[in-house]
Amino acid sequence: MTKDELITRLKGYEWTDFECKKAYRDVPKDAYSTVSAFANTQGGWLLFGVSEKAGELDVAGVDPKAFDRVQNDFLSTLRGGQKLNHIISAEPHVYELEGKRILAFYIPELPRHQKPVYLKSDPRETYLRRAASDERVTDAELQRFLRDNAMRPWDAEAIADMDVPRCFDEETISWYRQQFYRRDPEQRQIDDAVAFLREWNFIVEQDGSMLPTRAGVLLFGTDHAVRQLLPRPVLDYQRIDTRFENWSSDDRWHDRLIFEENIFKTWRGLVAKYMRLADHPFSLDPATLRRNDDPPDYVSFREAAINLLIHQDYGDPYRKAAIKFFTDRTIFWNPGDAFYTESELLDPTEKEVRNPSIVKAFRRIGMSDQAGSGIRAIFRNWRDLGHVPPEIRNDKSRKSFEIVLLKQPLITEKQRTFLQTIGVSLNADEADVFAFVAEKGSVDLTDIRALTNATTAKAKALAESLVKKLMLVAISENAFELAPSMKMHYGHDGMNVPGVQTTPEVAPEAAPEVSPEVRRMLSVLIGERSRAELMAALSLKDEKHFREYYQQAAISVGLIEMTIPDKPRSSKQKYRLTAMGKAILENQ
Repeated sequence: MTKDELITRLKGYEWTDFECKKAYRDVPKDAYSTVSAFANTQGGWLLFGVSEKAGELDVAGVDPKAFDRVQNDFLSTLRGGQKLNHIISAEPHVYELEGKRILAFYIPELPRHQKPVYLKSDPRETYLRRAASDERVTDAELQRFLRDNAMRPWDAEAIADMDVPRCFDEETISWYRQQFYRRDPEQRQIDDAVAFLREWNFIVEQDGSMLPTRAGVLLFGTDHAVRQLLPRPVLDYQRIDTRFENWSSDDRWHDRLIFEENIFKTWRGLVAKYMRLADHPFSLDPATLRRNDDPPDYVSFREAAINLLIHQDYGDPYRKAAIKFFTDRTIFWNPGDAFYTESELLDPTEKEVRNPSIVKAFRRIGMSDQAGSGIRAIFRNWRDLGHVPPEIRNDKSRKSFEIVLLKQPLITEKQRTFLQTIGVSLNADEADVFAFVAEKGSVDLTDIRALTNATTAKAKALAESLVKKLMLVAISENAFELAPSMKMHYGHDGMNVPGVQTTPEVAPEAAPEVSPEVRRMLSVLIGERSRAELMAALSLKDEKHFREYYQQAAISVGLIEMTIPDKPRSSKQKYRLTAMGKAILENQ
């Protein structure tokens, strides 16, 4: 982190991975709770010498006389293995701000086999990072960590209280064996169902008894056996015939099916549901002249749905996976986070998985990604359809994973017209990246990789090419935003932020075209309201979604304003309509 990046972070007010402590003469006790929280989630920066007073940051620095002692005490504690149950490696960085020295430490996320990181030799003293706070885990959250920490996968464990002859579904085994031998006819044919499952370790021998594994029951079990092992559904399918922003959790779905049978039955039932919803324009293979009836988005649906079925935390007895089909998007939500970052998920390499036995069963019949290609296939198919990239939300604190397929064009007709008028030649990848920045406001190398299926090096070259063409400017080594001249073309210095659309022809003082999300917020913004009050009025729970699509979208074009603009992080901060916001609300 450079000094400029540090100053930028200090001016911000969303500190998921950034925490300040006064630490003037001593290391504060709660610093180690933050270390635990960062190590258990996605890492983060811990600063000594900066504190918050009345909603503002106060840079007091670390006492020069105690500087070395504070630094050494903190580092020796992290490396001592006594205060925390794992040794934490953190390199110190020293910055000078306003003539005062502050200390910064980057606390890395630890691998899953070293989580949870806790204090006082007490696993209950495990902390998670949520928004800008450190929260002690609940019992259920601790159990999730312990399942993922286990060296032997949960799905490979044998079940002692189930009878092999009665716990498996013959029709599912027969279907699987047909797929298995069709894909690999050279394999030795095994006709007996029990012998087949034993060959592939879905039945194991322990102390002279034949026992089914958890993976075996989840994949091939009878309905009764699956419910006995898993006290919640495998999947909750919902069809909701409206746009996402018009829906509330209190609203009723239009079609719903709870899957409580084995995973393969669930998959087949889900495909049947999807095929009744999907568009079916056909095409001909030019080589074989055979008709292809697969829906255009089938690859994305297939990979996202299989990802949900094979990677979820089946040891979680409370939270169920869900797929929600809206008219403008499809959301795949899973209990259980991915063990990797979004950038790593886009790499074509083999990945460590939560349920290796379940994954292998799908791979043996060609229904799961090889070498980590599933996520990349989703992004590639979605781009081929001309949509904005899928959104991945890998929540390490709540241990959940979500893929959102947005049915929104990446390049609109207005953007195409604009690109034709500025006289700059862009290739397809450059045009896609520019369109993404024009919509979102900024882009990083992971975004570019997701957009173009490129390597990190190629993504860097794409961004640098757009910088040379005066389309983008670099704001850090890995992040970019529109060049000032391009911002002018887009009508205002905030550009096309999510939720608000403007055209190059619209003057900055003209009223913008407002999205449904912003209109909804304007309608409930009576007098002055806090963020929490607005979210409650809108029945919203996702703070990130609210901030991006409602709050910042409206602020950026002058429809709402802060009541304390010089203290954006103030706990007393509220929002009110501007004159333009009132005018738009009156004309609705």
